[in-house]
Amino acid sequence: MSNLSVPLQTPNGHRYNQPTGLFINNEFVKSSTGQKITSISPSSEAEIVSVYAASGQDVDTAVRAARKALNDKSWKLMSGTERGKLMAKLADLIESKKELLASTEAWDNGKPYAVALEEDLPETFNTIRYYSGWADKLHGQVIGGIQGKFAYTIRQPIGVVAQIIPWNYPLSMAAWKLGPALACGNTVVLKPAEQTPVSILLLAELIKEAGFPPGVVNIVNGLGREAGSALVQHPDVDKVAFTGSTATAREIMKMAAGTLKNITLETGGKSPLLVFNDADLEEAVKWSHIGIMSNQGQICTSTSRVLVQEDIYDKFVAAFVAHTKNTSVVGDPFNKDTFQGPQVTKSQYDKILSYVKIGKSEGATLAAGGEAHRGDGGKGFYIQPTIFTNVKEDMKVYREEIFGPVVVVTKFSDEDDAIRRANDTTYGLGAAVFTRDIEKAHRVAAEIQAGMVWVNSSQDSDYRVPFGGVKQSGIGRELGEAGLKEYSQVKAIHVNMTSRDCKL
Repeated sequence: MSNLSVPLQTPNGHRYNQPTGLFINNEFVKSSTGQKITSISPSSEAEIVSVYAASGQDVDTAVRAARKALNDKSWKLMSGTERGKLMAKLADLIESKKELLASTEAWDNGKPYAVALEEDLPETFNTIRYYSGWADKLHGQVIGGIQGKFAYTIRQPIGVVAQIIPWNYPLSMAAWKLGPALACGNTVVLKPAEQTPVSILLLAELIKEAGFPPGVVNIVNGLGREAGSALVQHPDVDKVAFTGSTATAREIMKMAAGTLKNITLETGGKSPLLVFNDADLEEAVKWSHIGIMSNQGQICTSTSRVLVQEDIYDKFVAAFVAHTKNTSVVGDPFNKDTFQGPQVTKSQYDKILSYVKIGKSEGATLAAGGEAHRGDGGKGFYIQPTIFTNVKEDMKVYREEIFGPVVVVTKFSDEDDAIRRANDTTYGLGAAVFTRDIEKAHRVAAEIQAGMVWVNSSQDSDYRVPFGGVKQSGIGRELGEAGLKEYSQVKAIHVNMTSRDCKL
């Protein structure tokens, strides 16, 4: 065990050595200042571990390592097939360590262990595996029909990529970004969220074990205002990919503008879920619950505005409240029956409860929840699943992203009214439509201003299908073939095939 790792045991019994350093050039190193950030378990409020936090100097070191690796023959001249093999090996290593990785994710983040193991980890290794298959299938094209000229294009990596990932899905969000970036031949400096620094350092160990050359992937834990800002503004970073709040994304755009960096942003949402009077009510209730209460409501695509046709509104609300009370088991992430764990941090917990207070003061009806939930020993950042009804469109709880297990339920009259209400937001990430009328489903889906629409479900995501938003929910797309376009650039090459004199 190196002096940059500490022995730990997860709450469900995994003993392991936790790296604590910055991962630069395939080595764990101390920060230049010695500054650390401490991970707090949201279920027990106890300290898990302290890890080194990057300074601006450390970010510069990581970026220089990434630039060197980008130009090194071992990566630059590596065939796409060989890159794909490295990525496939990394996917296999992640899968082989899925129990440990899921345990640390649940411990550090607060999500149920079963969810981390059965949903997040498969998404992580399958995303890397999916993009490993693309690594040798990225080609340019020949453009014919131009007299006297041979014209063609090649696809090249953008260069050094800064990737900033959120705390709600640390490992899977890392995979969403690393997968296409590496498949296209870029090098990466990745900054995890300061709230969840643990599992990503275990991923770093696996990146080295898979055989990636030094500097291809560098991981720098740290504070957003220090490490994040330094990374976004670094003159030798070619692209920034960010997932997080809309407010932070605005600041990133401003900082990236200084050097006109390529950017991809996946930001906030206030996604609508529409329930028409011909919907399967039982299915609509089930998915409405999943759409907002899963992952403790900490999902950018959470369907946090449920819009119900007025003639079935009362029936839906009664069924939704009953289902939520019977289904949302709140408690220890390592309890097999837990559906909803704690919020990720005390500040997030306080923010959500402040919105509940605002909703009450604005006159919304509290139909369920609305209080803190005490964990074992009175510890933990738990909040009861909360449902507001009789909500007006100008209320803050209706318009603003809460990012917690809080949902508003309101009425609409007809299809036009449903679409108007659904689109009456600055966001446009996801949306859901519940109806048995397939023509109506397609018609409404086409009219809703969102990057993704689910019909008779909610929160569907697949690594083969593009993910992203419109309006203030982001720029660009992740996942699927579309995700590759964000990490490569097209170069046109013109070859003169004649000996005639050039006339300009």
